[in-house]
Order: sequence, then C-alpha cells, then structure tokens
Amino acid sequence: MSDLTRLTAAELADKIHTGEVSAAETTQAHLDRIAAVDGDVHAFLHVDADGALEAARAVDAAVAAGERPASPLAGVPLALKDVLTTKGVPTTCGSKTLEGWLPPYDATVTRRLREAGVPILGKTNMDEFAMGSSTENSAFGPTRNPWDLDRIPGGSGGGSSASLAAYEAPLAIGTDTGGSIRQPAAVTATVGVKPTYGGVSRYGLVAFSSSLDQAGPCARTVLDAALLHEVIAGHDPMDATSIDAPVPAVVDAARERPRRSERRARRRREGTVRRGYQGGVLRSFEAAVAQLKELGAEVVEVSCPNFTYALPAYYLIAPSECSSNLARFDAMRYGLRVADDGSHSAEEVMSLTREEGFGAEVKRRVMLGTYALSSGYYDAYYGSAQKVRTLITRDFAAAFGKVDVLVSPTTPVTPFPIGEKVDDPMAMYLNDICSIPANLAGNAAMSVPSGLSDEDGLPVGLQIMAPALADDRLYRVGAAYEAARGPVLDKLGELEAAK
Repeated sequence: MSDLTRLTAAELADKIHTGEVSAAETTQAHLDRIAAVDGDVHAFLHVDADGALEAARAVDAAVAAGERPASPLAGVPLALKDVLTTKGVPTTCGSKTLEGWLPPYDATVTRRLREAGVPILGKTNMDEFAMGSSTENSAFGPTRNPWDLDRIPGGSGGGSSASLAAYEAPLAIGTDTGGSIRQPAAVTATVGVKPTYGGVSRYGLVAFSSSLDQAGPCARTVLDAALLHEVIAGHDPMDATSIDAPVPAVVDAARERPRRSERRARRRREGTVRRGYQGGVLRSFEAAVAQLKELGAEVVEVSCPNFTYALPAYYLIAPSECSSNLARFDAMRYGLRVADDGSHSAEEVMSLTREEGFGAEVKRRVMLGTYALSSGYYDAYYGSAQKVRTLITRDFAAAFGKVDVLVSPTTPVTPFPIGEKVDDPMAMYLNDICSIPANLAGNAAMSVPSGLSDEDGLPVGLQIMAPALADDRLYRVGAAYEAARGPVLDKLGELEAAK
C-alpha cells in the first residue's frame, strides 16, 4: 500500500499545495490501490481514471504557476456515490434501469467538487436507488466490508464507506435518506455526516424520497469531513429546498475544543433502547459516554417518546415519495426499455421494463408507497405518518431547548454477514432505528467511530445529533471525542499489513 493512500485528506492537501507531492501522483496512487483491492471489495461501479488524472494535472499546473488553490481540498481525490449525476460519466443508481446512462449535466455537488479542484476517482456502488441498509440490493452485486469481506459495509452508501476503509479514496460523498451515510460509516469505522436538510443541494441527486434525501461528506477523520462539507454546502437556486443561509463554520469547529457552554451531551432515551441492540454496541456506547464525561460533558438521559414511532412513519413516508419519484422510469423517455419490438402496447412495454429493471426491494417499496397514497388510504397512512413526523420534530425541539447535542449508538448491531438478512425486510429495516429520527426532523447528525465491539472485534459508531443549522456542533464534539478516543481505522491497516 502506498504511503500516500494512508494519509488524511488534510495531510494530502498540505503536501500537494506546497509542492511536496503532486496531485497526479496522489491520484495515481489511489487508482493503483483501487486496481489492487477493488476486485475483492467492489466499492466502485465505474472508475474514471482519465478524468481524475486530468483534474489532478490541472491542480498541479496551478500550483506550479504559483496560483492559489481552488479550495483547501484541491488535488485530493474523492469517490462519488453513483446517485449524483456526472456529465458524460455513467450514473446508474445501482439499477439496471439506468445501466449505461450518461447524464447530460452535473449535479450541483459534482459541479462544486470540480470547481474545487477535487479529482473524482469514480462512482461508488449502492443499494438500488438508495433503498437498503447493506448494499446487497445493487443490481451489480454487493460491496464487501474491508474489515471482513464476508460482511456488509452498510447501506445504501456502502461503496463510499468501503472505499474509505479500504484506502481506495481519502474522501467520499454519500447520501442519507434514513441513515445511508451514517450507518455505513459506523460499520466501517469511518466518519459520515448528514448535514441539515437543505444544507447541501439536491439538484442532480436522483430522488428516492424528496423530503428526506440529503447528500453529505464521508471521510476517515472529522476534520476531513468538515473540509469536504464546506466544499459542497451552500445555497443553490436550482434546488427549491436549499437553505439560503450561511454555511455553519464546520472547519473552525473541527479544529477547536468544545466551549464550556457546549459541553452538555445528553443521551437519547427511548422506551425500547435496549431491545435489539447488540451487547458489544451498547458497551461501546457507554464507553463513549464515559469518554465525553472525561472531556467535561454533562451527560444525562432525556426522553423523546415519539421516536418509538419513527421507523413505521419512515416506512410510509419514504416509500410513498419513492412511488412518486420512480414513476418517471417508465421506458418512454430514457433508461432501460424491453419488449420494444412493435408488438406490445406502451402499457405493456412499461410494465415489462419495470419488472425487469427494478430489483425486489425497489418493487417492495413502490408497492408499499402506491398503496399508502391510494384513494381511501392516504389520510390513514401517509397523512398519519406525517403527523408522527411532526411529533418527532417537536421531541427534538424540546430536547434541544435544554441541551446542545444528543448522542446514541449509530446502529444497533455490528456489520452482519452478507445474505443473513436479505430475505427478512423487517430485520433489515431495524438497522435504521437509530438514524431515522434525524432524517424525519431534518436535523444534522454524524457518525464517528467509537471503537471495536468486544464481542466480535468489528466497528461500532457513535451518533451525534444537533439542531438544524447547528452542524458545527457535530464537528466540535466529534473532533474532541475523536482526539480523546484515538484512531480506530488504523487497526484495519495493521491487520492488513500482518497478512
């Protein structure tokens, strides 16, 4: 493994901008790493070596000319989840429906990365249309967890998290609808952040659930995530849900210790907090809470009673919006089309195409959502779920009226074996029990590694939640905890070196 692939994004940026190493050399080292290990990990669906090296050489030319870097991350390569459009580069959303599609435009996140001089290594694997918790629902095969290749890397953004843990990329972009950034981060010992809803543009993000989807940064350290957050965040007139407000000072927060006024971290308490939680996860969480106390945090338990209903509410709202959004994939405009031989009606072509193009989980959620939105059931299901969403938002508001952040485990279990839950949707859905409330309320949330489970030696994540537009609190608390806890992912590198 090249020494360059082991450095943080901040370290790489410093070396590139001072001319100690070149962006092209750095990018090539990561491309070499992808070639060496991705056959086993399968983090990438498409590698754009030529595009990445071209972007890297442009940064090197600017450095040689004495120009100021386009951004603090100029020249540092990145892996991009395959749900964000990239002009002229395949965007599949992990689905046969979009296999081979070359978008005619860049998503705003993609455009901002390019403008920042960030070489995009390629597009990462994901559960089809971001529907899943394990990246087993990809039409192109599962991604594997670098900690144990027989286990899942989380989902839906398992490709992004696995690329970080496998040292194939120092940075990645994910999207989070019900935990798809944070849950993969937790089970791969990486850092994942769901910004405040509307804090990062959704223009060009292929929609699953429009009121929940949010792109965000994935990295190996809190500071790296903060640097990437600042690159991609900010108001975008192309997105009607984009917040027209200054980006919170997340990088400054990641570089400082918590102020005394922000040293109250309170544990979320639910009526079912211990049901279904793995013992090693709970013990890791308790150790993290103890660490926060040592840092000076005042830690107490609070009650958010309506969080109990978050999971069923989510699995009515998200499928309903999914049913509406995926109606555009009708075989008439773009994407897959089957039975197009002139002997079938348009309705038959549409039905046959959707039957072949969509996987089982996507079909399941489309059917759930279509039923929830149907005449006579809309108020009973979708309408009621939105009322529960309001109650959950009020629970958060009451808690944040008294405290600065809430903490909980990110996931109830460590990464499970591939195939173990694929035929049990309810068991799979329960993996999101910790992460969904923040999506329903639109709050900011982060997963930061909290160590390895004492049961199986696999990664566990600590979730930190903050109010909307208070994303900087995540980074302040996360960075302080990270510094006190020490590195976790390094242990994976040690295991690899020992083989």
